Amino acid sequence: MGGFDAHYGAVGAGVRPGTFVKIIGTSTCDCAIAPAATPVGDIPGICGIVPGSIMPGYHGIEAGQSAVGDLLRWWVEVVCEGNEALHADLSDRASRIRPGASGLLALDWNNGNRTILVDTRLTGLILGQTLHTTRAEIYRALIEATAFGARAIVERLREHGVPIDRVVCCGGIAEKNPVFMQIYADVLGSPMLIAASPQTPAQGAAIAAAVAAGSAAGGYDRFEDAQTRMAVGTARTYMPDAGARAIY
Repeated sequence: MGGFDAHYGAVGAGVRPGTFVKIIGTSTCDCAIAPAATPVGDIPGICGIVPGSIMPGYHGIEAGQSAVGDLLRWWVEVVCEGNEALHADLSDRASRIRPGASGLLALDWNNGNRTILVDTRLTGLILGQTLHTTRAEIYRALIEATAFGARAIVERLREHGVPIDRVVCCGGIAEKNPVFMQIYADVLGSPMLIAASPQTPAQGAAIAAAVAAGSAAGGYDRFEDAQTRMAVGTARTYMPDAGARAIY
């Protein structure tokens, strides 16, 4: 069987009704499923709803953001002409800035907006700069911009009947950038669970292969059964900070 990398990443991370999987890298792909009987076929701004696209018997729901890690790379490596060491330094400095303290607001539309506006012509924005604005403050504002973009997606899905009880994150940024993930927990007001495996798409592909083989060949007849035995757990959880959450 064939499938998309992100869809199998969601399967490998343990997607099920109520679980929202965020695959966070250069861009972000969001995946959820809803039972086939759930009326979720027309959610404004969500253009990736396909029966059976992630797991059989469910609506596969896919959304995403066009620039996330790419946005931080643009700032650090293109504008600031830095490298990985500067990424780490700006992350450390950004972690000491309280929400709202810089006076900056940003939009993450530097590569257009995929969800929920579905408009590739849109462009980014950084508002509130002064002669005292620092590189770290802008770095944090860009992270916050992507976090609010993620929050808009979650809120749109919930408004239209898609249950989201927990958020599981995977991908390079989720594994490597604690400041980023803490900001996401604070902005979304929800724990961010980090998948235990750095290779969730491969894990999901293995689950799909086991289902394709079937129980007669030593595999499984249902995705749910294969996930119970084969899907990865979570390695770490970022909990929302009450004070930061109130400000956001």
